[in-house]
Amino acid sequence: MEQPPEQQELHHIRRRDRAVNDESWIRNFLHRAPVGVLATVEGEQPFLNSNLFVYDEAAHAIYLHTAASGRTRRNIEGSERVCFTVYEMGRLLPAKTALGFSVEYASVVVFGQGAIIQDRERARAALHLLLKKYAPHLEPGRDYRAVNDEELQRTSVYEIRITAWSGKKKEAASDFAGAYYYGDEQQARWQS
Repeated sequence: MEQPPEQQELHHIRRRDRAVNDESWIRNFLHRAPVGVLATVEGEQPFLNSNLFVYDEAAHAIYLHTAASGRTRRNIEGSERVCFTVYEMGRLLPAKTALGFSVEYASVVVFGQGAIIQDRERARAALHLLLKKYAPHLEPGRDYRAVNDEELQRTSVYEIRITAWSGKKKEAASDFAGAYYYGDEQQARWQS
């Protein structure tokens, strides 16, 4: 995705050796990530909100929802500028010095414009995309009642129109000496 010059700086990654330029990797990561974090702003104050979400590749957009009123809605009504991230942590990588300790990770950061979907049918479709992502084995009309108008009135459905994104990851060799997953060392210590 070719970025306009003002967007190129937003997604610049300082550690070029960790940058992921493969857009299919970024799309796949967005499809499989279970939770994302939405950043909005009110005046000079940034806010974060963890959300279930769905990435719609055809629309090149992310959809999520919150209650019909609240900070997220108020912030997006005040400023469409948003940032959204998904990430996962891999193994911790010990070293002989404190400065040398590290961690494996993968992440995607999305920049874009957030908007409240006003059209009921578009909002309903976005909510059904969310349901399809998180409950793909269940069918509306068979396993549950589809989203109705009363539920739409109690919900704000958002579209993040993606203008820029970046991917980043760090991986170590599978035989990295002493590598472990967070919690493994604590559990071993507590069990002894």
